Amino acid sequence: MLHRYSRLWLPVLILAVFLGGCEPDAKAPKPSTPKPTAASPVEAETARFLEKHWARPLAPQGKLPAAAQGISLAPQSCAGCHASQFKDWSKSRHSRAMGPGILGQLQEMPAHARDDHQSCIRCHAPLAEQADSLVAALEKQANKQAGGKPEIRPLHQQGLVCAACHVRNNEWHGPPRRNGSQPGGDLSAYPHAGWKANRAFESSQFCAACHQFKGDEYALNGKLLENTYKEWQDSRYARQGVSCQSCHMPDRRHLWRGIHDPEMVKKGVGVRAGAASIANGQVAARLSVANTGVGHYFPTYVTPKILIRGFQQDASGHKLDGTEQQFVIGRQVTLDLSTEIADTRIAPDAEATFDYRMPRHVRATSLMWQAEVQPDAFYLEFYVSLLQGEMKAGSRQLIAQARDNAGASPYIVFSRRLALP
Repeated sequence: MLHRYSRLWLPVLILAVFLGGCEPDAKAPKPSTPKPTAASPVEAETARFLEKHWARPLAPQGKLPAAAQGISLAPQSCAGCHASQFKDWSKSRHSRAMGPGILGQLQEMPAHARDDHQSCIRCHAPLAEQADSLVAALEKQANKQAGGKPEIRPLHQQGLVCAACHVRNNEWHGPPRRNGSQPGGDLSAYPHAGWKANRAFESSQFCAACHQFKGDEYALNGKLLENTYKEWQDSRYARQGVSCQSCHMPDRRHLWRGIHDPEMVKKGVGVRAGAASIANGQVAARLSVANTGVGHYFPTYVTPKILIRGFQQDASGHKLDGTEQQFVIGRQVTLDLSTEIADTRIAPDAEATFDYRMPRHVRATSLMWQAEVQPDAFYLEFYVSLLQGEMKAGSRQLIAQARDNAGASPYIVFSRRLALP
């Protein structure tokens, strides 16, 4: 999104947002916006709860009730009773939702531009108290006040904290217990006076608050930029009752693993390499990538790309120059988000095929296939572009750190060496 204070546009989605040419014969189905379906009474009730629960900007919590004295909105305050959830959250990307890339951009904005801050922190740090913490930090920076390094990061830097999902008006909310029960009797006997149970926390609609644009929000080529919930809704997983939480929060764990996690990707995608053949001096081979277990498009957003490489090797396993072909799985857009270049994402239960055809090198003994996941491909290019312009010294340091982090995130998810006849 373009921001009026500078040439920066804020990466507000979760997500983190690419490059590279797609072969025209990569047979990935073209995504389309699913048609809305009629909501059941349970879905309608969930929608009503969530409309209030996620009314942005979130209202301040207000006065802390007596039963919750000594408890704060900081995740560390939850750790005493919810140690396993806190441990999982600490490892998750939700805890790093306010990373250096976003913080570096926010530092380029005026301290009191609260409405503009919301374009980013509405999902990455949504509490009203986090908005206040951000303003205070930006003021301190603007006034060049000296500040120590606290053991606990300021609330706005802790990202999507526990309270962002579970606390409203200093009342605690969450799903019913595993057996379906909820607090009863004398609630004063519970820490923070118990919690209000609602099955909305088990619904994919809960995740849509940050992982789905509304119909009138930003779209390219007729497709919403963030459309994950609708993609799931149009898949068999929705019909089978397999929610977002089923995969991303199994056994109620707070890890939210996704495209950055190799094991998660391997569980959701099947890759098959056919035998290589030689005809008229040409090496030919086909690689198939199937979306076998991802409940939405693979990948769902414009941030990542999957780079498929095919290249010939010599007897020592060295890559031979001039023999590589590349294919891209992803939604490629321009850096200013104005134009969609290509969309080769793979829909749930669909498959894309990639055909390698190159002259055989005189020293070639094998063909190597590789699939590299680049979770932050768009961001890497974006941060490199930002660093070519002018910005504050503190912002530049953060953006450089974000660039390095994005550059370190790719991994090989599949490799296969095929002997040449």
